[in-house]
This record gives sequence, structure tokens and C-alpha cells, in this order.
Amino acid sequence: MSTWSLAEVLAGLHDDLERRLATARKSLAHPVTKGDASEEVWLNTLKTYLPQRYQAEKAHVVDSNGTFSEQIDIVVFDRQYSPFIFKFQGQSIVPAESVYAVFEAKQTINAGYVEYAQKKAATVRGLHRTSLSIPHAGGTFPPKPLPPILAGILTLESDWKPPLGQLLADALKSSPEERLDLGCVAAHGVFTGDESGSYSIAPQEKAATAFLLELIARLQSSATVPMIDTRAYARWLTR
Repeated sequence: MSTWSLAEVLAGLHDDLERRLATARKSLAHPVTKGDASEEVWLNTLKTYLPQRYQAEKAHVVDSNGTFSEQIDIVVFDRQYSPFIFKFQGQSIVPAESVYAVFEAKQTINAGYVEYAQKKAATVRGLHRTSLSIPHAGGTFPPKPLPPILAGILTLESDWKPPLGQLLADALKSSPEERLDLGCVAAHGVFTGDESGSYSIAPQEKAATAFLLELIARLQSSATVPMIDTRAYARWLTR
């Protein structure tokens, strides 16, 4: 019989991520360098553990009207059906139709950073997304409804006492465009929300693993991204 323990494997994932976040916070003095290192820890974790149909990058998101989002720390997007991902001057640019989720990564969570993440989410959700009919052997399927774009915030610590109390619940209240659907405070726990604006905030010893499994579950339940109208983007070639 195998001596492997699933509980230990899942706990190890969290312990590794929390250790790397803590090292970035303690070892790096410059705030920008420290923030970049934290982003990289979360980004590498998603790149490692998300199914390969998904890709994660720091990126701007663009729509076929030529409107760009602000730069997003982590964009989770489709790579199997996305026809193009731009790389320009070391920056990634992802078409709006390809996006499944967006996250901001910070050292700590507080009201200011929650609002910041909410505003960033709105710059992506406000973009125009196309959806074409899908041809098949017997004809065509109608255009897919646009799936909701998930949004959230990822941190190591919390500035609040208690870390996941009423102050967090109050900060999460927002408009639908700015709603944060899920988040992780690695040292303390996770929060999840629904489209009605209701939240569950739960202390969790292995928060990073709990967050990752919840994110994968939500991605699984989300429809595949719509069939992008590439000609809508091609119009910009003549301008």
C-alpha cells in the first residue's frame, strides 16, 4: 500500500507558497521589488497548477474597439481557443474574449487595496466582447452567452484585526462591475462571493490550496470562452 498522504500533498502546496511569500516580504527592502516578487509567486503558482487549457500572465486586456484595460497583475485566459496573444515591448496583451479571471496580488489586504482591485476588475469587465455563431457539421450553434469574468485579490497578510472580520466584509461591498468573486489571504483564509453580492469569509489553515481548488472549480463551471470575431480586430489594420 502506498505511503503517500493526500492531506500532506495539499498542505505542502500551501506551505510552499506561504513560505515564498513570506521570504519576499522579509528579504526584499524596496516596496516595488517586494510587490513584484509577490506577484511572481502567485503567478508561478497558477502557471504550475492550473489545467493547461488556461494560461496566466501579467497583462493588459484589449477589446475590438481598441480600448485597453489597466495593467492587471494576473490575467487567467484561454490558450486553447484564443487565436492571438500579443507580445509587445515585453508586455502581454490579451483579447477581452479570452479572459476567464483577473487578480491583483498584494503583500497585504486592506480597504485601499480591495478598492484598487475592484477598480481594476471594472476596467476589464467594461470591455466589449464579441461572440460569433459556431459552425458544425449540421449547421451552426448560436453565439455563446458571454461568461462572467471572475475577479479577486491575493495577499499574504491582512492589515485588519481580526484579519477576516467585518471590515473585510464591508470593503467587499461593491457594484457588479467591481465585484471581487474570490480571494486569498494566505496566512489567514479565503473569501468567496456570488453574483448576488453575498460573501462567505472563512479562516483556513491551508488557504492557498483552498483558494486554488476553488478557482479551478469555478473555472470548470464557466463556459468555454466565446468564438472571437477576429475580423473585428482586423479592422484596425486599415486605420
